Amino acid sequence: MDTNILLESGTNELEILEFKIADNYYGINVAKIIEILNYQHVTPVPNAHPFVEGIFMPRDTIISVINLRKCLGYPDDPDNEGLLFITNFNNLNTAFHVDQVLGIHRVSWEDINTPDSTISSDANGVATGVIKLDDHLVVILDFEKIVANINPSTALDVSQLGESPEDKIKKRGEAPIMIAEDSALLSKMIIECLKKAGYTNLNVNVNGKEAWDKLTEMKKKGTILDDVYCIVTDIEMPQMDGHRLCKLVKSDDEMKHIPVIIFSSLINDDIRRKGESVGADAQLTKPEIGQLVKAIDDLVDKYEVARKDKEF
Repeated sequence: MDTNILLESGTNELEILEFKIADNYYGINVAKIIEILNYQHVTPVPNAHPFVEGIFMPRDTIISVINLRKCLGYPDDPDNEGLLFITNFNNLNTAFHVDQVLGIHRVSWEDINTPDSTISSDANGVATGVIKLDDHLVVILDFEKIVANINPSTALDVSQLGESPEDKIKKRGEAPIMIAEDSALLSKMIIECLKKAGYTNLNVNVNGKEAWDKLTEMKKKGTILDDVYCIVTDIEMPQMDGHRLCKLVKSDDEMKHIPVIIFSSLINDDIRRKGESVGADAQLTKPEIGQLVKAIDDLVDKYEVARKDKEF
């Protein structure tokens, strides 16, 4: 199997690992995958979540195994041993048990459609996108949400935010912040966290394309440097990903002064290098909501000083 993970940055492309459960097709971003293994013995854990099949220990590391059949509501198939693929996101290694791995496809985020609310609600939906490959549809699953539903401690934690002085909260409220995040649940949580910290002037977008369209409109009006003091973007988003958005912003002679923070579950060494190559000012993993507020504070302070000193 060709596992040539994309090395270019800001191309708005990704590689999807396609797999099957029952008779349906699903996908995951290859950047999340460490390795694919034949099924191995899994040791059950007493009183574990019903979707957790148990644990196993490849290469001296204990890893939890999630049964995707159970997660997605399919009955067990005792005649199909299946495969395991090990993932890493949000600084956590997790294995997923699937029926069959079909291959890897290089696709554009532009070709991935956002599922509507009838199949992907805030509370229960686990689909982040749908793409047509050959003669069938492939549903891109929200693996972060699957894990967070099983173990809520992996999600954003508002309690990480300490109390702030009133003057700092007031100052934060004056800074316009743009957000690009496709997950309705995560977007809601990020907004809640930032508002708790005092950042109430938020321009929220469901993907990079929507954010970019707004930025270009602000530029046409001549208000871009007043309307956005910082951009916080996810990486994985339909239509336009965060790396592409960052590259477009940093390639524009006027917008390049606006700080960009990549806030994603996918921050590892390779992804960090990609972020650096497109000019990201900071890169944080999604559980680090307290660090996000600090990064916004630091970058907004530098931006305001530069504007005051008329450096741009």
